[in-house]
Amino acid sequence: MKLIGPLLRWVLRSVSERKTSRIWKDLKSYHHHSVVELDAEEMAEPISMAARIGKRRARSPGRKPHIGVIGAGLAGLRCADVLLQHGFQVTLIEGRNRLGGRVHQAALPSGHLVDAGPNWIHGTNDNPIMDLAKQTQTAVGSWVNKTAVVDETGNLLPLSHATIYSDIMWDIISKAFAHSNKNCATISPDESLWDFFQKEVAKKIPVTKPDYKEKRKVVLQLAESWGAFVGSHVFTQSLKYFWLEECIDGENLFCADTYKKILELIAKPAIEGASFKYKTIVNEIHSTDGEGGMLKVCTEDGETLEFDEVVVTAPLGWLKQHPHAFVPPLPTKISKAITSIGYGCLEKVYISFPKAFWQASDPKDSKIQGFCQVLAPNYAPDSNPRKWNQEIVELSSLTPSTSQPTLLFYTYGEQSRFLTSEVAKLESEEKKRAFLFDWFKPYYSRLPFYDGNSPDCQPTGCFATEWLNDDLAGNGSYSNFQVGLEDGDAAIEAMREGAPDRGLWLAGEHTAPFVALGTVTGAYWSGESVGKRIAQAYGRSKSDRNKTT
Repeated sequence: MKLIGPLLRWVLRSVSERKTSRIWKDLKSYHHHSVVELDAEEMAEPISMAARIGKRRARSPGRKPHIGVIGAGLAGLRCADVLLQHGFQVTLIEGRNRLGGRVHQAALPSGHLVDAGPNWIHGTNDNPIMDLAKQTQTAVGSWVNKTAVVDETGNLLPLSHATIYSDIMWDIISKAFAHSNKNCATISPDESLWDFFQKEVAKKIPVTKPDYKEKRKVVLQLAESWGAFVGSHVFTQSLKYFWLEECIDGENLFCADTYKKILELIAKPAIEGASFKYKTIVNEIHSTDGEGGMLKVCTEDGETLEFDEVVVTAPLGWLKQHPHAFVPPLPTKISKAITSIGYGCLEKVYISFPKAFWQASDPKDSKIQGFCQVLAPNYAPDSNPRKWNQEIVELSSLTPSTSQPTLLFYTYGEQSRFLTSEVAKLESEEKKRAFLFDWFKPYYSRLPFYDGNSPDCQPTGCFATEWLNDDLAGNGSYSNFQVGLEDGDAAIEAMREGAPDRGLWLAGEHTAPFVALGTVTGAYWSGESVGKRIAQAYGRSKSDRNKTT
């Protein structure tokens, strides 16, 4: 669900620099040890694959090992696919009545589909999700590298001014990545990205510059937009582990066609080869140390299921809220890791109109294409006394086949909590729509060509996510790295490792390679990795898919 758009091209260092950074070493190691094809020669290696990840559990002859996968999101579906390829029996246990988890679509009254979860493909270089987008002919796109900025009085800044401020802001972000990666060991856990900004803005805009106070203020207001990229405020973003927020090389593309076709393709092998238990909530997972013994999964409706191995792909937020679901408790290093990594609260509100009134008849004359940052508005004192920034993405200028007259608002932190709470109090969909139309009007009414008397400027529909109210989503969105974090990389590695000696594995975006944390690609890779590690533990290759033992 991480919001990483085309603006992050500003933070991508040169390939030569990145190939030596720890995130790229981690990705190389991750692929080398986990994401590999298993063939007969590898199975004959003198050093057992199982010895590297824990004891192989005793099995009864004459049957396929049965793997339980908790959660049918992208990590669970990809894991099931890999396990099926290697001859395992697989059952997916899903609390919802549908596939996909946080990868989910909703329909606006206009008929256009929108993503409730992730919108972006994070990097195009060697990204399997990009390959799946091409395979499914999913339309993707990006915008020209310019961001519109509405200042605190509601006025749209000249593009030349907005570009200067944005360039300064993203240059500081780039420096923060490099500083974090190089000096992680010596940076205080209490130091935030905001602290770094305060120092760098003073250097970038010295007191000798005309209007330096005003210019500094605008750049710092822009810096607060980082919260919409990670689901938490810039004040709480760890500088020490900021390097863990980096993403895959290449362009970052908006999934204009939604993730629908990509999800369907990923799910196809599991639908055809696995068993599913929908609307089944897991409340306990019993495992035993060492070899032998089946794992037992207990559900809220009193059912007990037995498996040879269990893969838990529940979101990090769910793991945080259900430590007692694991019997016996998870190893200390894993439980500490789950507690230490942050969990975001990114939400989305889509508002559609009869026409994209903000666009000029000639696209070259349009002042907004893609992103628009609304900074610290002081003109909505009753509804927004805290002056929360507004992050807007307009969806009318991507590809001809997918363009729609819709504005996407990203919210996070206190604003997300406020809006989801207020909407939940309202009884009817009509009242919810009216509330959202009214609450966001001060911001969409600041866009170019708005005319309050024009029918084209009157909203016709909306959709608002409510992940904060979703227990199965862990009441939030995805992992991030907060001030106070002391061993962020070790925590991710501990969750990634899981407890294979107990037949217990963890997968999801929070166990991904560092370069893909918090992304769809990370979830996909994590499920793939666990599936192959289980196959390694059993010494199974793809030729074993039809075997019964």
